[in-house]
Amino acid sequence: MIQFLLNRELRTEHALDPNVTVLNYLREHLGKPGTKEGCASGDCGACTVVVGELDGERIRYRTLNSCLTFVSALHGKQLITVEDLKHKGQLHSVQQAMVDCHGSQCGFCTPGFVMSLFALQKSSESFDKADTLEALAGNLCRCTGYRPIIDAAEQACCQKQPDQFDASEAQTVAQLKAIAPRETAELNSGDKRCLLPLTVADLADLYAANPEARLLAGGTDLALEVTQFHRELPVMIYVGHVEEMKRVEVTASHIEIGAATPLSDCFEALAGEYPDFGELLHRFASLQIRNQGTLGGNIGNASPIGDAPPLLIALGAEIVLRRGSDSRRLLLQDYFVDYKVTARQEGEFIEKILVPRAAANQTFRAYKVSKRLDDDISAVCAAFSLVIEAGTVREARVAFGGMAAIPKRAAACEAALVGAAWYPGSIERACDALAKDFTPLSDFRASKEYRLLTAQNLLRKFFLEQQSPAVETRVTAYV
Repeated sequence: MIQFLLNRELRTEHALDPNVTVLNYLREHLGKPGTKEGCASGDCGACTVVVGELDGERIRYRTLNSCLTFVSALHGKQLITVEDLKHKGQLHSVQQAMVDCHGSQCGFCTPGFVMSLFALQKSSESFDKADTLEALAGNLCRCTGYRPIIDAAEQACCQKQPDQFDASEAQTVAQLKAIAPRETAELNSGDKRCLLPLTVADLADLYAANPEARLLAGGTDLALEVTQFHRELPVMIYVGHVEEMKRVEVTASHIEIGAATPLSDCFEALAGEYPDFGELLHRFASLQIRNQGTLGGNIGNASPIGDAPPLLIALGAEIVLRRGSDSRRLLLQDYFVDYKVTARQEGEFIEKILVPRAAANQTFRAYKVSKRLDDDISAVCAAFSLVIEAGTVREARVAFGGMAAIPKRAAACEAALVGAAWYPGSIERACDALAKDFTPLSDFRASKEYRLLTAQNLLRKFFLEQQSPAVETRVTAYV
């Protein structure tokens, strides 16, 4: 059984198919068609909803793509849809702003934009264009109506007024406390089930007993198996309630990030230590995806074009793998074995990621090359971590994504750099060495020739930026 609030209405589900997405639950089970399906892959934002979670005595509102969110993820939370905004016959201020600023054309994308504006208004004290563009980057308007929508955001944030959600916040907090998960829950439709543990120990026991289960965190990748490939997932274990795996702790030596921590919650610690990592997270995907997707999931799916692994590998990050009561630490570079093949053993899961703190003499840069700036997958992702002393490279860790079947270090390139003088001739020898490290493939994102040349040019770019820091552009590269 799971429980959640649909606005203020308590919903209890006993026997719902755990493969049902929030989008289909709203449209097909509740008859609420305001939330639209545009892509069923988390790319267009038409299905955006807002989820409220307890944050002390307040409620934190975040946008999610309902097409990628299974209903089990709502357990203990509040779901707000576009139908909930109008109150006592009056449009919500974000809806009225869309009307006043002519922000809706064909209207199909409008509910998603409205929900993103609602979450933006809730988290903002004033209008900030950069924050607005980030909040709306995951919402596509095929009528190209972005300017009036940005105008609507400015009106909604600058003329912010208390609404029904503010007035009922204390009561909603009390409701959420009353339904807060207190023991392992299960959503079971007979032939399919989803288990929802609360502790790492419970998760380890459940996974040992159900090694065939699929681990569900943000679901931004796993849900595609249902929505795009039309497969059924018989057993899932949702880790989003395991608080030990949602913590970010900064120690003297490491940043320890729980594997179920949403990417949005990783940002402050990673960006504070490594600004380029923060810049890349801004381009990782839409805000909706970052609110839902996790660092552990980005590693666990073993994609060769995942954005975080090359950066983590270059930084010498480790992961903690757990099976039952046993744990082991493994360098992330050793986790990836072959395409979609990892060193993870049966019944083992990623518990946390350990990112070394920055050294005083360390230079770290990251670059992402993609076809568009926002919300796009890398053609090539590069990360460089070097120690340069007295004009000589003392240490070098260079890693790439999109260049092989796995994210990996460039061993020959590193060997060419270490001990060499930091000057153009050494960089060219290191660029030549990249051809020994990688034999990339051609696909619809880029040809093999383009990938290799791009990787070499990113190393040259890194060198030039170190010579002239004022011209740094870092992860803003795109084609």
